[in-house]
Amino acid sequence: MKCYIYRSRKRDEMYLYLRDKDDFSPVPAELMRHFVNPVFVFELDLTPERKLARADVVQVMANLREHGYHLQPPPPKEPLG
Repeated sequence: MKCYIYRSRKRDEMYLYLRDKDDFSPVPAELMRHFVNPVFVFELDLTPERKLARADVVQVMANLREHGYHLQPPPPKEPLG
């Protein structure tokens, strides 16, 4: 399954995976507030065997099929001391 990944200009390390390139229509307006002028990062072929750094590939694929998008939020911030 192909997907297209965009990063947010407003939130560091927040990514949006789309089923169809440049088609943000399935993404709720509330979520799109974080993706004003999103930056295209790359195209990726997903398979159940593929490892992703911060997401479960099976869940990503299910979200893409069911909703047309998958949100990868930034990692939780670690305390400084």
